[in-house]
Amino acid sequence: MGYWGAGNDAANLELAKEADRLGYSVAWVAEAYGSDGPTILSWVAAQTERIDVGSAIMQIPARTPTVTAMTAATLDSLSGGRFRLGLGVSGPQVSEGWYGVKFDKPLGRTREYVEIVRSALRRERVSHQGKHFVLPLPDGPGKPLKLTVHPVREEIPVYLASIGPKNLELTGEIADGWLAIFYSPEHGRESLELIAKGRSKAGKTLDGFDVVPTVSLVVDDDWRAAADLVRPYAALYVGGMGSREQNFYNNLACRMGYEAEAAECQDLYLARDYAGAAAKVPLGFLDSTSLLGPKARIAEKMQALAESGVTTLTVSPILQDLERSKAALRVAADALDLAGVGS
Repeated sequence: MGYWGAGNDAANLELAKEADRLGYSVAWVAEAYGSDGPTILSWVAAQTERIDVGSAIMQIPARTPTVTAMTAATLDSLSGGRFRLGLGVSGPQVSEGWYGVKFDKPLGRTREYVEIVRSALRRERVSHQGKHFVLPLPDGPGKPLKLTVHPVREEIPVYLASIGPKNLELTGEIADGWLAIFYSPEHGRESLELIAKGRSKAGKTLDGFDVVPTVSLVVDDDWRAAADLVRPYAALYVGGMGSREQNFYNNLACRMGYEAEAAECQDLYLARDYAGAAAKVPLGFLDSTSLLGPKARIAEKMQALAESGVTTLTVSPILQDLERSKAALRVAADALDLAGVGS
């Protein structure tokens, strides 16, 4: 469902209701520096019946870990056990510019953060003496406290949004699932090998681990024309998300073999030539990371995604028109049946 507050709020709620009716598994909500995710998730959960609601993501620098545990427990309780907790470190510009939290040691910070969240959700008395978080504070009146809210489930699934190699390994080690972006079946093996490495550290395999890429969805008889509708979205991330020195999505495109094109896209985007930047996003990159074209072509791509290791496929209809977006959700559901790879 992306970011709220972009003028499509009512349409997004209707889209969630349609997804609920069609049997979709989960509706994810993002946050950056506009609307917060949990408020929207509670609103959606209140007006749907079966579909899970998930944060993709709640930003780690935005909240202390115990506040995140409180929010997760509350949402799980209010939704009747339908909440999934997705977390991520955001980026340096947002972390330091919006939240005033230094973007350093993201791996260590994430590890401690998840440890505290899980401890609180187990309703243990929270006590943590780490490099990044100390609870309770020493030499003061604080004491270890226990969460008073009872989640519906014994364990709320924790997902991490990760892109870089070390973060992928950490995701496999400490999380229940991976929230991926710009995932392609052709290049997914490398990422999943890193996640599997992390799982082995924890004495686990990929069995039961949820691999959840978000893919842009455009239904059209001409898949190349459909790709053009994804260009502005891809250019925003590859070209403009972060600084020239630190753009995780640009680095990902480079690792996928599009180093020259990613550099051109970034140069143009940072020069505010947004149309020029969009034109530089390679067609192959768009096609490999999206669902484009008619139903049969989308079904073939779904088969490839499943064979590569994807277990939950998140689709994001690019068109903002409500009726066309609802129609795209119906086509994707039919394509999944045609692909015969899951439900």
